Amino acid sequence: MKNLKPIFLFVVVILALNLNAQSNAGLKLPEGFKATLFADTIGSARHIAVTKSGVVFAKLMYPNKAGKSIIRLEDANKDGIADKINGWANYGGTGIFVKGKDLYATSDNDVYLYQLNDNDEVVNPSSPKTIVKGLIAKNQHASKSITLDGDNNVYVNIGAYSNACQEKDRTAGSKGMMPCPILDSAGGIWKFSGTKENQVYGDGKRYATGLRNVVGLDWNTQSNSLFVMQHGRDQLNSFYPTLYNDAQNAELPAETMYELHEGDNAGWPYVYFDPYQKKKILAPEYGGDGKKEGGENALNPTVFFPAHMAPNGLLFYTGDQFPAKYKNGAFIAFHGSWNRAPLPQEGYFVAFVPFKNGKPNGEWEIFANGFSGLADGEKVTNVRKVKSRPCGLAQGPDGSLYVSDDARGSIFKISYAK
Repeated sequence: MKNLKPIFLFVVVILALNLNAQSNAGLKLPEGFKATLFADTIGSARHIAVTKSGVVFAKLMYPNKAGKSIIRLEDANKDGIADKINGWANYGGTGIFVKGKDLYATSDNDVYLYQLNDNDEVVNPSSPKTIVKGLIAKNQHASKSITLDGDNNVYVNIGAYSNACQEKDRTAGSKGMMPCPILDSAGGIWKFSGTKENQVYGDGKRYATGLRNVVGLDWNTQSNSLFVMQHGRDQLNSFYPTLYNDAQNAELPAETMYELHEGDNAGWPYVYFDPYQKKKILAPEYGGDGKKEGGENALNPTVFFPAHMAPNGLLFYTGDQFPAKYKNGAFIAFHGSWNRAPLPQEGYFVAFVPFKNGKPNGEWEIFANGFSGLADGEKVTNVRKVKSRPCGLAQGPDGSLYVSDDARGSIFKISYAK
């Protein structure tokens, strides 16, 4: 038996380490917070929405194995894990939003409206109203993210089907088109009525332009304005190696948050924001050299973040469960980069920005980390090997924070233990 004792102790230690790794669903959170795996392997879960009764709806980028692309998840026995899961629809896409008993969902071309009954079950799964139709979706940045304001207006991202509006997209030496013709129908935010059916471009307004691609957006009720997260352009060193080195390719340009009002222009494709010079720099496709400034009339970002981390979700927290510092602040889900090589990839976490009176009030910080599943200190070198990629954010009626993942198809629920 004496010989077995070291083996026994070794097994106990390994089990303890495994249990610790499994706690908080593998996430690293600030003290007092806990996370549970609300659902797993539901499909490519993009954006999510939660009703006042706590029912979660997830929009899948692609229909799952059962051919469903909108998933309803309910924790019927109140143990923190979804135990009643079903779905409908067979079109891909990203956007989903709940307002009262109205459930909005998007394909890459259209915005649909479903009605919910008193049990928050969809009434018309096979016959939604078409609110907007015929939006452009080409070979990149096709997803249509949405949010609503207090007057039932729908704000839709229409991403630019280009990296930098070159004559030949993503081609070394190809010049930028001037003016950029893409901006007439993409590369911005469009505003439509949330109640009128069968709207097309002419029925809406180009609310803001000069935005390469916005996946995360939310309406800030304190400032009564729209905030968005822009994906910055790619491949500066690949196309202009005499102007940018590998490190600059990985670190430029910043991922940017903007507060938008009607008529605003964020400057894409003519400029990008350099987080080190803290200036708008003229894009090389338009004669820039990495130093020349541009975009005098373009917006400055409200907050800026490291490059190529792909901010896919934005949520202003209005709940009362979390500590006071989080009230009305912004959570951002960073999907993670693919294009920082030969440097390691970055992102794969949820960040937090404190706000006060509708304006940033302090430095951003990492709130939830560990989605990649890598050990401490280990860097992502192959995106396909990460465990989870944060995408969507939603707030539950109890003030919990839900985070979706479109790699494994998980939904995490983060709560604070008072």
